[in-house]
This record gives sequence, structure tokens and C-alpha cells, in this order.
Amino acid sequence: MLPVLLIVDDEKSTRDALRLALEDDYEVYAVSNGKAACSLMDSEPVDILLTDLRLGGENGMALIDYAQGLPNPPTCIMMTAYGSADTAAEARRHGAYYFLTKPLNLDEVELLLRRAAHTRSLEARNEELTSRLNPSGGLDSMLGDSPQMQPIFNRIRQVAPTTATVLIQGETGTGKELVARAIHSLSPRSKARFVAVNCAALSPQLMESELFGHEKGSFTGAMQRRIGRFEEADGGTIFLDEIGEIDIPTQVKLLRVLAERSIERVGSNTAIPVNVRVVAATNRNLEEMVKQGTFRLDLYQRLNVISLRLPPLRERAGDVILMANAFVQELCRENNKPAKTLSRPALDLLRHFSWPGNVRQLRTAVEHGVVMSDSAFITPEDLPEYLQKSSDFSQNDSQVPSQSHLHTEFGLDFTPSFNLQYVERQTILRALQHTGGNRTAAAELLGINRRTLQRKMSEAREVFSSYL
Repeated sequence: MLPVLLIVDDEKSTRDALRLALEDDYEVYAVSNGKAACSLMDSEPVDILLTDLRLGGENGMALIDYAQGLPNPPTCIMMTAYGSADTAAEARRHGAYYFLTKPLNLDEVELLLRRAAHTRSLEARNEELTSRLNPSGGLDSMLGDSPQMQPIFNRIRQVAPTTATVLIQGETGTGKELVARAIHSLSPRSKARFVAVNCAALSPQLMESELFGHEKGSFTGAMQRRIGRFEEADGGTIFLDEIGEIDIPTQVKLLRVLAERSIERVGSNTAIPVNVRVVAATNRNLEEMVKQGTFRLDLYQRLNVISLRLPPLRERAGDVILMANAFVQELCRENNKPAKTLSRPALDLLRHFSWPGNVRQLRTAVEHGVVMSDSAFITPEDLPEYLQKSSDFSQNDSQVPSQSHLHTEFGLDFTPSFNLQYVERQTILRALQHTGGNRTAAAELLGINRRTLQRKMSEAREVFSSYL
């Protein structure tokens, strides 16, 4: 099924030229004014709205506002012959996905529309996945549909019912504790306690007491008996986060606990049996630490019965939109904010950032947007400043071919006097020259299918006679 494209422009020549160029890849509607556009959007779901800024006596911004208020708003693209940085910024605030300056570059228009259609398809898929999440399945807090995450989910389901010790490895912020909780939730121990210990937050002096407990008077300040985390987790799961931070003496004691399934409180020689499943996590390379002598090989082998390696967010960019939309809903509730939606420019910005802080950083950035937005939409201006200035997004924008790029690639000299049809035919000619007349290669270079190229050439036989 082709995406539905609505073109709104009061110039008939522009409407006709765009319809002719795009009708093979889109179900195209073309109208001359905002009233007709609103009427059509009320009766027909539209995927992409391509509208001029000035529509006779009407304003295209108002049309975008109307479109954004629909139950399933289209992706909106603004075009105008009166472009400026201020106007572009205003269009984005109204929810425009992109801002095009006339005279139009057909190649740019086609590439931009393909990108918008692809983004919309991803969003629809993500919404479908979100609606199918099963809150009782143990994986409800772990969002993701990327190929990189499916083996992780499958392995969690496979490992959870067992008693095997699990080692989770991954960068900071990738969701290691969420994986540990999912394993616990899907296990027969789910009704017992899940006890999380951040090993990096404990000094070596406190570590042993924290993990195994102590007897009254066992050291200065031990005013009463204290139960350790292993005893707290008896019958359930203990999660040892940042396991690579514990010192060698504590490693020795932990190894004994794993081997004997019993603990001794500090200041006592009595062994206390514990029935605890251990899940450990680290952002460090334990194998390298073993080689350096800072982590015991026998403990590493005990912990690494089952290994799960979480990919960083930059390797699963397809999950960014799914998680961002879920975070918006969650954070609006947490911050007592009315329901909000990430605008498509904001989603585009999030999707193309590299996220060195992974999921945790994404959640923080979305919370910034939720708090700073003063409307129903979260725009790029509401997101953290480092995102707005990120080179990632600038590079992404540069993927849309500029006039200077096309001049370099095809030798075209764009001037305001060139109309859309002339530019299109000249671009096709240059592509054919570039490929030595190979139509398949020329179509691929132009980003259209061979049938569309053949039709365009047949419509102007006098122009392309030497290639027909």
C-alpha cells in the first residue's frame, strides 16, 4: 500500500509537476487551499502533508496546526519561496518535519519524502509493538524490537527458569539491572525478594559487612547484629552490580559463598546456608582484569556460567523511537505533566544521536523535553542543548543533497529561473550521461525505479531521443 501524500499549493504548475514526479511512489492528492486540505484530511488518512507557507490569503502554519490536532497527524513538510532561519524555526515549533525553500530541488524533495515515509513506518511499527507489550511477561520494562535485542530476550526466557548464575556485561546505561529483574521476574523465585547491591558504591571496609552481615561488637560501631544482603535475598535473587569493583579479599569470600552456598557474618564462625541465585553485572572487561591480576580467574569462571552481553544503544538505533515514546508517557505521569507527544523533528534528532550514555541518557534527555515543553508537542528546542548542537544530526541533515552537491555530482547550475520540470529533465540527462546510458544504473542513482525513469523519458522523447 502506497503512502498517502497531500500536496497543498496555490500554484497549479507546482502541484502538477510534483504530482507527475511522485505519483508512482505515493497516492497523491493535490489541492490549492487550506480549506480543501482540511476537508480531505478529515475524510482520508494522510501520511505526509507537503504544504506551501503562503496559500493565497491563508497561512500554511495554520494548516500544520490543524493537521497536528488530528487523531493520527501526518508528517508535515513546509515549503516556501520566502524562507528564512526564523521562519524555519517557527515551522518546526508548529510541528513541521522539515522546511524546504523554493525553487524546489526535485531530487531533494524525493529523498526527503522517502525519509519521512520511512520514519512514519518505523513509528507505526513501534506503536504496534508498544500496544502488544505484556506487563505480566517479565520483559515489560525492556523495550526493543531491533535484531540485536531479540536474541537477548530469547536468552532471558531460556535462562530465567533455571538456577544458573548469570553475568551481564555492557556499557553503563544499557539496562543491566532491567535484565536482572526480568530474569528474576520470569523465574520460580519471582515471589521472593530481588536484592540489588551496587558494589561500586561500597568501600572495601564496608563490602563484607554489607554482603554477609555482622555480629554485635565484631568491629567498632557494630552496636547490634546486622543481616547481610545475601540473607535478605534468601529464596530469591541477589544482583551484584559493577562486580568488577570489589577488591581481592572480598572476591575470595564471594567465591566461597558461590561454592558452598553458605555465608558467615563478620565476627562469627557459624556457616548460615543461603538459597540465593546470583546475577552479576559489569561495564568492565573481566577477562582483561583476570590477565592483569585484578580479578580472580576462579571467581570469573563461577560467575560466567551464563553470559549476556547487552549492545549499546548506538548499535540498536531502531529502538530509540520506541523507547523515547514510552519514556514520554512514563515521565509525563511522574512529573505531573499533561500528555505530550514528541514532534517528528524531535524524534529525528533523537534517532540520529549516538547516545554515549545509552538508555539512561536517552531517558534523561526525554525528561528534559517533558519538563521544558510548554505545549502538547516536544520540539527539538525543548531537548537538551547538546542534542541540538550534535554533529550527528547535522551530518544526518547533510544526507539530503544540496544544490552544490548536485552541481558537483551532475554538473547542474541551479538558478531561480529554472522551473521544476526543466531541472528534473536536466538531472535525468546528467544521470544518463554519468552511467553511459545505463537506465537501471541511472534510476538507482536518481533514487527512482526503472519504470518511473522510462515513463519520464517517454514523456519527453525530444529531450531523451539519444537514449531511447
